[in-house]
Amino acid sequence: MSQRSDAVTVGVDIGTTSVKALAVDEDGQVVAHARVPHQVLAPEPDQLRHDAKRAWRAGPKKAYADLLAQLEDDGRPAPAGVTVTAMVPSLTAVNRSGVPMLPGLLYGDIEGRPPGAPDVPAEEYPSGMMFDAEGFLAWAVNEAPEAMGYWPCQAVATHALSGVGAIDSAVTGSLGSLHAWGKWNQPLLDSVGVKESQLPKVIPMCESGGTLPGTETVFTGGSIDALCDQVVAGAVEAGDVLVIFGATLIVWVVTDEWLQVPGLISYPHTTPHRFLVGGPSNAGALFVDWARSLLRDVPRPGPEREKQEPRLGHPDRIPVWLPYIRGERTPFNDHTLRGSLQDLHIASGGSAIERAAFEASGFVIKRIIDQSGAPARRVVASGGGSRVTAWMSAVADATGLPVEAVAVPDGAARGAAFFARMAAGLETSLNDSTRWASTGRVIEPDPTWAASTGERYERFRALGTGA
Repeated sequence: MSQRSDAVTVGVDIGTTSVKALAVDEDGQVVAHARVPHQVLAPEPDQLRHDAKRAWRAGPKKAYADLLAQLEDDGRPAPAGVTVTAMVPSLTAVNRSGVPMLPGLLYGDIEGRPPGAPDVPAEEYPSGMMFDAEGFLAWAVNEAPEAMGYWPCQAVATHALSGVGAIDSAVTGSLGSLHAWGKWNQPLLDSVGVKESQLPKVIPMCESGGTLPGTETVFTGGSIDALCDQVVAGAVEAGDVLVIFGATLIVWVVTDEWLQVPGLISYPHTTPHRFLVGGPSNAGALFVDWARSLLRDVPRPGPEREKQEPRLGHPDRIPVWLPYIRGERTPFNDHTLRGSLQDLHIASGGSAIERAAFEASGFVIKRIIDQSGAPARRVVASGGGSRVTAWMSAVADATGLPVEAVAVPDGAARGAAFFARMAAGLETSLNDSTRWASTGRVIEPDPTWAASTGERYERFRALGTGA
């Protein structure tokens, strides 16, 4: 435990649409926060990219500087540690100053697909993740052969703060064939003409990589956002379903036995004797925000919307979305799928279409739960979307489970701050992160919506991929 009761640590989360940074004290209380927005670049269904200079380098630097100013104004000491976290996988090319030379490729971008895509069968994708490390790396080398390095988002951001382009050992697990058995895949590097020195430094998870220049603030290798979120969400018992409502919808059913289910991904939980089964879906905020952007007469999320009834429209007049506007990951793993809106009629208004988009996320969650075969007792909701009552209400109705929204939705940044505590020697066990878990509110299923929502779920299941 901490020897400095006033110590704070910082987590910096580079998300799909913004950088979120939190300074957190020993008890898990957020004492300072900053947000720097950026855009996601998706001009085509098969592209998903960032302006890496802005989102991966300038954004984290500004967010961290804003936090330091707030801490100084409050008379608090400098952070004891900082950890950067971000989505996986990602990649760009950097110059000798660590500045990106190319756009930053994100998960699902066409350049990360196996040779021969889009005609490669889904079951041939490595690890079922619709990603091939060689594709990302080969693209970057071809576009910027003179680059000093080829780094994921985490390394770019960590370098921006510390001068060291570093990732942690968790991120290497997302790099497919690029990193295996604890080392870089030299034959693969040779095949694309890359030296090991051009790749980021790997630091064991939650360990220090040194200190920020001119300070005593330790830094770690950049980590994985979903992992950081998981450690502080409190979904640790069998039957919990952790759902992260970010740009990507991430669903993990917690079990007390190892399950391998076709179409789903399995991982060990950070809690001993617990396991996760589920995976990422494209039915997150990228889809929901896109669907809502088509509507003119629906109130935007925010204080005014929160004053209204969360369930708008008539229970029997809701259409069914297939949310595959960028293909689907779990369980179909098929980037060629496209979305559609079923069962529209003349009485369908904007509220009904919005509710349908929210329900689509709920149906994806229920389908993953059903496919896992594991019992489920509650949904633990994290991420920015968990703030939206109408969305959480639809998920509760769709799954038939209570939705317990975490008190601090920015779980990835908060979990990263706990990683930083580990690296700074303020904590001795990652399991102690569960003391930071807290529930902000609980949304129960509404019986008056249950029957019609259940019928739409069966319709959703029957439509399948819609192809």
